[in-house]
Amino acid sequence: MSLTHAPAGAVRQGSLRELNLALVLGRIATADRPPSRADLATATGLTRATVSAVVEDLLAGRLVSESDPAPRSGAGRPARGLVLADQGPAGLGLEVNVDYLAVCVVDLAGQVRHRTVHRADLRPVAPADALARLVEMAGAAREDAARHGLTLVGAALAVPGLVDDAGLVRLAPNLGWRDVPVPALLAEHPPLIEQVPGVPALVVDNEANLAALGELHSQPPGPSSFLHISGEVGIGAGIVLDGALFRGVRGWSGEIGHLPVHPEGRPCRCGGQGCLEQYAGQEAIVTAAGLARAELPADTATARLAELAEAGDADALRALHDAGTALGVAVAGVVNLLDLDTVVLGGGYAALAPWLCPPVLAEIGARVLTAAWSPVTVRPSTLGAEAAAVGAAGSVVRRIVAQPAGWLARAG
Repeated sequence: MSLTHAPAGAVRQGSLRELNLALVLGRIATADRPPSRADLATATGLTRATVSAVVEDLLAGRLVSESDPAPRSGAGRPARGLVLADQGPAGLGLEVNVDYLAVCVVDLAGQVRHRTVHRADLRPVAPADALARLVEMAGAAREDAARHGLTLVGAALAVPGLVDDAGLVRLAPNLGWRDVPVPALLAEHPPLIEQVPGVPALVVDNEANLAALGELHSQPPGPSSFLHISGEVGIGAGIVLDGALFRGVRGWSGEIGHLPVHPEGRPCRCGGQGCLEQYAGQEAIVTAAGLARAELPADTATARLAELAEAGDADALRALHDAGTALGVAVAGVVNLLDLDTVVLGGGYAALAPWLCPPVLAEIGARVLTAAWSPVTVRPSTLGAEAAAVGAAGSVVRRIVAQPAGWLARAG
């Protein structure tokens, strides 16, 4: 059975109405303050009559809503502003990681309306069983979304591995997944999404890529070029250049966790030796700090490390310093190669940033050619551990904003 309900009818692409709908909705989505109809006419170059007609369609389709007018001192009736609606279409973000499953719902305005996390070691769990658990969580999210007037119209799934264009997970070494047909496995379950034209029912992507997109579109806006590093059991990176995700020729860029920092070092699950994640991954840090990973619940490992570091525990501080040094060696190479000036520490690294940033910055200062006159900023992620699931759901929402005619056809 498919993940989706196919809508009746189809939307003719390229029509003037579709273009006007996308133009006006895009302006509303990116405006610094709620624009009036007159503001939209000025910004888009459309006539006031055309803007009024488009806005009425957007209001009727629950894509926008009117806000209270701002106070004004001049004569005349204040105009009502327009904002993205908090009811109507929404995106479903899904994540499978080594030690947790996560589900997130984001509305058109980018607000997180639902998020659940299930903590478990998924390495011994078969892919089909892990995805079945995720579908169960997504079903509860859909019911909660419906109670808030939201309809899920697309899903994006974040996984810690290499994914091809068809959604096949070629390799997720820390999960032990190889050539897992995720879309086909999910299609065995009842539908969760009411698909609309222009919005894929399901997109499967690397979790670091989706986390980077989540960071890129978070508020307040940050730089348009940066390296986002997700530090979990494995380590992945999303590379954002000039406001766009850099994927590489095959879509597999960002595997920073498998850059060798000690070429003759510890064996890695990928088959290599001395990979970064063997020295700076969550389990490596926990072990180096003298903590028994098996005795720590998955959701407390990072918190426990931070607690010990704040208390001045020598083993924890040494483990974090050594991890930050290894991370800094890898980051310095990426900065030298791509000329980036911002590094964002995400996932579990966000909570550990106070102790990781100094050694990372020290390695950047020692190894990056331009560091002396062009410093690099290293900071924690705005979204932290939620970035991948939020970024996944947000990617669905942005497709709706870019092509609202599909939703309006379904809603009508």
